[in-house]
Amino acid sequence: MKLLFLLTLLLLMTTVRPAPLPAIGAEIPMSMLAINSQLKIKSSLSVDFRGGMKQRIDVDPNDPFHSVRARIVGFKVSAELPDNGNGEPSQVIIEQNNIDTDAKSTLRITQQFPPKFEHVIVLDSISLTIVEGTGNPMVLTNADPMTLVGTLTQFPPKGDLYQLQSPVNFVDPENPDRPAATLQTFPAKIGGL
Repeated sequence: MKLLFLLTLLLLMTTVRPAPLPAIGAEIPMSMLAINSQLKIKSSLSVDFRGGMKQRIDVDPNDPFHSVRARIVGFKVSAELPDNGNGEPSQVIIEQNNIDTDAKSTLRITQQFPPKFEHVIVLDSISLTIVEGTGNPMVLTNADPMTLVGTLTQFPPKGDLYQLQSPVNFVDPENPDRPAATLQTFPAKIGGL
């Protein structure tokens, strides 16, 4: 009986199909919620970003059987800023500046059974806009890429946690040597929200 169980288990393990990767060309929208993100604008603030993104799946020529690349074709999140004392609502918006022409984001199978994936989201060209009341918005550009990494058991994600790999500095294009804002943490739950 025990031998039969072991043989059945061995047979199942050898016939396990590879973990499914999304189809090439698929466009996958994902919601995003990053509660208690740390943003430094003059002082450190805790803000709650809400929004989403869309990814278009491409071939990964380096490892086409275990990985795909993802081109970001839309990314936007926003958060209300704490009251600065003037009584006017303020918000901060992070959004993609232009279409991702070089797909650097990847989805890689790290384990076949049970399936596990590593999803790396790379945003090279984003802006951070600070809107205070009815005044002119301050638009900053990223000096560093924004890279989020999540470990998943399924794709698309269903509320899985992604972490910011390193802080992202944002600069005034007229003064690119000095950061005007820094996104220090961005604990994002992505998908299924």
